[in-house]
Amino acid sequence: MPTPAKLLHDQPIAQRIDALLDLSKQHAEHFCSPGAWLARQRYRAQHPTSIVVMKCMDGRIHIPHATRTPLGIITPFRNLGGIFDLGWPYLGELLTDAVIDAASVGHATLMLITYHFSSGHQARGCAGFDCDTEAAKAHAYAIAKQAGQLFGNDYQQVYPLVCGFETDSDALIIHGHHNEVLDIRDWRNQPVEDLAVALASVCPDMPKEIQRDLLPLLKGNLAHISDLQSAERVLDIEHREWVICIGRGFDFLHLPNTALIIGPYGPNLAEPIGTAAVIIDANMRAGRIPDDGFMLLASTPYQHSGVDRARAELKSRFLSDFAEHVIQREHPALAKKMRRHTAVVHWPTRRLDSLT
Repeated sequence: MPTPAKLLHDQPIAQRIDALLDLSKQHAEHFCSPGAWLARQRYRAQHPTSIVVMKCMDGRIHIPHATRTPLGIITPFRNLGGIFDLGWPYLGELLTDAVIDAASVGHATLMLITYHFSSGHQARGCAGFDCDTEAAKAHAYAIAKQAGQLFGNDYQQVYPLVCGFETDSDALIIHGHHNEVLDIRDWRNQPVEDLAVALASVCPDMPKEIQRDLLPLLKGNLAHISDLQSAERVLDIEHREWVICIGRGFDFLHLPNTALIIGPYGPNLAEPIGTAAVIIDANMRAGRIPDDGFMLLASTPYQHSGVDRARAELKSRFLSDFAEHVIQREHPALAKKMRRHTAVVHWPTRRLDSLT
């Protein structure tokens, strides 16, 4: 039987867009449900460490799902290839604000810096690094070094943790600061209670409260990959992306090989937009997706009505116009198949509000 993601890829463009927007509505409804809201409140009371994750736009890397963590606990930063530079002012400001907000109420921050790969086939690795796992890992370590420069190398307030994600199994691989490794795949037949000792051994410089709040993610990941091991799983090998996303607020998009997400986290947005357009065009030419169109989705989150929302609207329209201009200039034939959709996201509810 075809997977829901494959069925979505095979539909005409209008139906694909409607299905994607419906997915965003379902995500917001679940996020705002009483049970989900209470789960977040309870979890934060028990595990107050703030958790941010730097990750690739690849829809397979869904950390809350893979760790069985309630939605809204982990703050994501997603970009093509998981490529970031903390020196870029906007990204540095977002991260710093998140860290200061946590510190002001007495909480530390765990910064998960991820890279991903496939143990079964190199071609299922990270396209942003040409499936070169060592290059992706080296970049993750470079971000961790920048985090130390930004927040302190004693790692007491902010702990940058390089974390691999093996996409065939959804397993986490924790890298200590002195080349120690904790691979959750190795724990499928071991007592879950021993994970705490293993984590302390791999990350002895990690503050105890951060270890305590990372442990549920590791235990959840162990349960998740153990369940997947006994289930038949379809591994999407080919690129089938048909959406280019630019901006932020795409939490609902975790369908494998569906969207190429470009965060506003660097000074040169034109290059990743052009790269994404090349991938979309190649997908059409190879017959992996219908050639009747692709979606350009621009989004900006906002917290409050009034000026905050108005600024988000302006930003989304700017990003949408900018991306359209790049695609028209570099890929004029493909641009004729573009379906623009501009939106803002009410972040407290994750509601996607269309502007066009």
